[in-house]
Amino acid sequence: MILETLPTRTSGAAENMAIDFLLLQRYPRATTPRFRHYGWRAHAFTFGYSQKIAFVREQLAAIAGDAPLDLCRRPTGGGLVDHRDDWTYTLVIPRGHPLEERPATQSYRVIHEALADALRAQEIDAITKQVVDESEGPTGAGVCFQRAEIHDVVHATTGAKIAGAAQKRNKHGLLFQGSLWRPALGAAGIDWEQFETDFVAQLAAALEVTAEPTPWPELNDEEVSGLTEQYSTPEWIAYR
Repeated sequence: MILETLPTRTSGAAENMAIDFLLLQRYPRATTPRFRHYGWRAHAFTFGYSQKIAFVREQLAAIAGDAPLDLCRRPTGGGLVDHRDDWTYTLVIPRGHPLEERPATQSYRVIHEALADALRAQEIDAITKQVVDESEGPTGAGVCFQRAEIHDVVHATTGAKIAGAAQKRNKHGLLFQGSLWRPALGAAGIDWEQFETDFVAQLAAALEVTAEPTPWPELNDEEVSGLTEQYSTPEWIAYR
């Protein structure tokens, strides 16, 4: 088995979310995990499928004021994520894969331990959070990088949250959308190309597969554009 490593693409928020969802829905090889790292065409924020739009708008006003933003509701859960200075990736695990069959906390732990290993190769003192202190405040979806949840990646020295993620499971498998917040690394210099290489290698080892660079899949252009349009509508963004 292999881990398909797709080429990096830069898109708007709605298109990035649409592509991620379709990578879960449309498989050319049904047993093959997929990984992609991608960028953002504008200053973007995404927020969890179940979050209330009133809460999101209140938080955005405090974080970004009146600045123009590219905003989209994700197909996954989790909190409000600021993508203006992050490193974003998606991992898709097909139905029936051993990792897909494990509880959500365990898949979260496995993927974030691979990410922490890749950061330590860059001399970043990264670990996964093992215990959540109730004194830190209420748990649950809020603003992603304000609080670390169990198995998030944190800086061992400063305690700052470095990486978080959100998941969606359906009959096709597991969609895992992750974000690494660059400012949490402090002044450390990162070779991001090497980090991606190391992260993919760690993921492949955890999944017991071989990473293989793979051309972009032949997704249906009309389906991509149609879902992108849906994710751009006020009805989707203000769904709750």
